[in-house]
Amino acid sequence: MSDPALRTEESSWFVYLLLCHNNHYYCGIAKDVQARFEAHKAGKGAKYTRSNPPLCIVAQRAYPDRATASRAEYAIKKLPRDKKLAALSFS
Repeated sequence: MSDPALRTEESSWFVYLLLCHNNHYYCGIAKDVQARFEAHKAGKGAKYTRSNPPLCIVAQRAYPDRATASRAEYAIKKLPRDKKLAALSFS
């Protein structure tokens, strides 16, 4: 069976990585990454992004359900900065 994170057409949750104004990454999960990004930009997202507005979405990866996405988000948040982007890469 293939990696469930790669089955984007069946996926309903995404882990995403934003580049913020302070040049740090913010990692989160959402069903609609673009809508969540817009909420962050409008100051209606997480407390962190209210004080460090996001500039762009740098990566996203699909997961089959919220629980799997939450576990991936938790693991990525524990990584050092230079490993976060690699964790969401498909290569």
